[in-house]
Amino acid sequence: MSDGSRKSGTKSTFHFVAGLGSGVLSAILLQPIDLLKTRVQQSGKHSLRAALAELRSSPKGLLPSLWRGTLPSALRTGFGSAIYFTTLNTIRENAARHLPSLAAATANQTSSSLPKLSHTGNLLAGAVARSFAGFILMPLTVLKVRYESSFYKYTSLAGAARDIARTEGARGFFAGFGATAIRDAPYAGLYVLFYEQSKRYLSDLFPQEGRMTQSRAASINFASGVFSAVICSIVSNPFDAVKTRIQLQPKKYRNMVQASRKMLGEEGVRSMMDGLALRMSRKAMSSALAWTVYEELIRRAEGAWRKGGPEEVKL
Repeated sequence: MSDGSRKSGTKSTFHFVAGLGSGVLSAILLQPIDLLKTRVQQSGKHSLRAALAELRSSPKGLLPSLWRGTLPSALRTGFGSAIYFTTLNTIRENAARHLPSLAAATANQTSSSLPKLSHTGNLLAGAVARSFAGFILMPLTVLKVRYESSFYKYTSLAGAARDIARTEGARGFFAGFGATAIRDAPYAGLYVLFYEQSKRYLSDLFPQEGRMTQSRAASINFASGVFSAVICSIVSNPFDAVKTRIQLQPKKYRNMVQASRKMLGEEGVRSMMDGLALRMSRKAMSSALAWTVYEELIRRAEGAWRKGGPEEVKL
């Protein structure tokens, strides 16, 4: 294997491991918010209070119930982040190298060591990377949502997988993929676009002499992550609400168009915004945390790489 191929493979491993670590961390810490969002969206009751009351009355009590489904959530978010960040970096590196029209005109951003692209480049790279990761992780997404719901009483991942395979076949593991792709592709594309622009804006707004410090870079990345997630969550929430209904009740909500019409007809426009506050809170924290941790790990890996090669890199 050539030095170039070995270096590329090692760097891809850095991005995979950094994405995996950041995804697992955010999934575990924020699982209660994700579970509550699923409960609010599942039946159209629109009530966080009712969801909490139901959890409080469960045999296990409130706190253990809030972390129900943590394993599938951590697996899905961890490996989803790993695949997403690795794919995103590969797309951005190749686009910057081989597609000048998508490369950034200037490289004035200093809070990140990642490749710089134009607005269009960031939008496309984020959308493609998220769609690819979403398709691969779709079976885990379905398991995660059903585990969190009160509609299903699964006691293990293996049991859940067997039940879906027996009652719905392979198609059951990809229930709601259309709504998920329509939600995730624009969300991820816009997120990367807003995230990169926000970092540039904050770096210019608060200039610093010399090399940017680690704490300042992390602060800029975290603030940019929160802002981008809030905006994108509002735009994409209707697709998330529809996706949840399809995954939980595939016989009642057969596809995105039929589910949307049924929800709007029976429950009104409000049904499309079910769980928005919870999703916005979770997305803001999870995205900001995941991107900040990911970027910091990559910054350290890049610094160690420049000093002593791949054998010196310690994430």
